Amino acid sequence: MARPAGDRSGLGKVTIVVLCVLLLVTMAVSMTTGASGASAWTMLRGWFGLAPTSEVQAARDYAVFVNIRLPRMLLGMLIGAGLAVSGLLMQGLFRNPLADPGLVGVSAGAGLGAVGIIVLGTTTLAPLTAFLGIYTLQIASFLGGLVTTFILYRVATRSGHTAVATMLLAGIALGALAGAVTGVLVYVATDSQLRDLTFWGMGSLSGANWTKILTSGPIILVALIAAGFMGKGLNALTLGEATASHLGVPVQRLKHIVIVAVAAATGASVAVSGGIGFVGIVVPHLLRLVIGPDHRYLLPASALLGASFLLMADAVSRVIVAPAELPIGIVTAAVGGPFFLWILLRKRSVFAW
Repeated sequence: MARPAGDRSGLGKVTIVVLCVLLLVTMAVSMTTGASGASAWTMLRGWFGLAPTSEVQAARDYAVFVNIRLPRMLLGMLIGAGLAVSGLLMQGLFRNPLADPGLVGVSAGAGLGAVGIIVLGTTTLAPLTAFLGIYTLQIASFLGGLVTTFILYRVATRSGHTAVATMLLAGIALGALAGAVTGVLVYVATDSQLRDLTFWGMGSLSGANWTKILTSGPIILVALIAAGFMGKGLNALTLGEATASHLGVPVQRLKHIVIVAVAAATGASVAVSGGIGFVGIVVPHLLRLVIGPDHRYLLPASALLGASFLLMADAVSRVIVAPAELPIGIVTAAVGGPFFLWILLRKRSVFAW
């Protein structure tokens, strides 16, 4: 049966396969990039007795790969996929390409929750920290992102229509408010907390470890799995809430699931990596230019490209000022800032008010 004109489903499938290959390449780059001289090839040859290697060198290479690079790679994949899919979900919910957790205050709200636990977790919020244990930071970030997303949606949406100007201004206001409260917490932080918060605020994967993967990874994975079932609903939602409802889509339930999924993925990501911006706007927009607006293909493609994009940004951050390390948020901002301006220039007539 011939495909309708404009159908890009075949291109979407090919793109997903290509992105799977790209992800494998970026995984290899991530595992072999760093200030350490550890070599996977040397380690494997030593294991199979193909090359002479000292026990000290073998132990060092093993420690670098298993305890540093592997958790860093896995965490980068999860965070990149989570942020990219969160951006796509917000764009589908608000039906405009400018929605992104970092631009409309959701990341700031999640960051406020995390900073509150970091600064007050041993004093005022000590009972809460004791009760929630190792999941305290992730839950606090999730709640911060959830509240911010809910307020943003309520303010920017009226009668099923979201005004771009209202959304952006509301996001700026919410981000400024969260930033103000975060500034107060930073002001009362101790010197050791202040150093951690300064580096954390710029975004980094340098503190990746297995504990962070076990606490944040399942939350991001659940959000990604839930997002995988929203493709048809988001496609219908692009036609308007009334039309989507007539097509049998449970609109209110879909919106609630999207809000919770965005808050969960963004909150868990911010909790362990800090502020990494523009992933959620660069990745989905690039893919729309290639495979079109079909969310059935955009969702898996965004997860794959988001993971690859963040792994490549992390590799750049490790080598550009080696042996020091540049915060990954600076790298993504250097790419995303000009890209965001390019989107605005292309859509000037649409976004004018």
